[in-house]
Amino acid sequence: MNRLFGAGKPKAPKPTLNDAIASTELRVGTVEAKIKKLDGELIRCREQMSRMRDGPGKNTVKQKALRILKQKKMYEDQRDQLTQQSFNMETTVFATENISNTMSTIQAMQDANKALKKQYKNIDIDKIYDIQDEMADLVEQANEVQELMGRSYNVPDDLDEQDLEAELDALGDDLGLEENDVPSYLNNPEPEMPDMLPDAPDGAISHQPVPDKPTEAQASAEPAVRM
Repeated sequence: MNRLFGAGKPKAPKPTLNDAIASTELRVGTVEAKIKKLDGELIRCREQMSRMRDGPGKNTVKQKALRILKQKKMYEDQRDQLTQQSFNMETTVFATENISNTMSTIQAMQDANKALKKQYKNIDIDKIYDIQDEMADLVEQANEVQELMGRSYNVPDDLDEQDLEAELDALGDDLGLEENDVPSYLNNPEPEMPDMLPDAPDGAISHQPVPDKPTEAQASAEPAVRM
């Protein structure tokens, strides 16, 4: 069938608001260019009228300037309308984007709500309370075990510190060491050291020459002489 009748042309995508805004701004730029051109013509007409005297020629230039001014006012009205249209479309785009963002936020919140509900279904509050109570009991039992392990053996709990101090003082008196109980070698006094060293001899000390060390030849000759 496509060979006989040919394939249909693909449909062009529908213009979006952004496309319409771009097209409108392009038209605004074109209208502003025309207004600027008319401004230049008006300036030239005014210069001509300033150099001309009153008469038919000046009236002709004046009528031309009036037509240009009317055309300029028309273009200005079109520019204002196009600018307002562009503003309205931009406002619509902004509102559409806000709605889209709001819908995305709502959908995300709904998904999170469903996930939370699903998770909370697996949580038993009473079971959590029971676990907390068991943990508190276990901690208390651990503290009791540590206290039992640190308890001292064979030490009465009703001892008074003052009684212990009095007994310690009495024990020191009973165990006091007497002089006769000390070994004899510890009782001997230490020998007294002389207080002063002997005085040095008076006069100058004479220095006698020290004989030189014999050489090897002299040392070998001495045994022969002795023999």
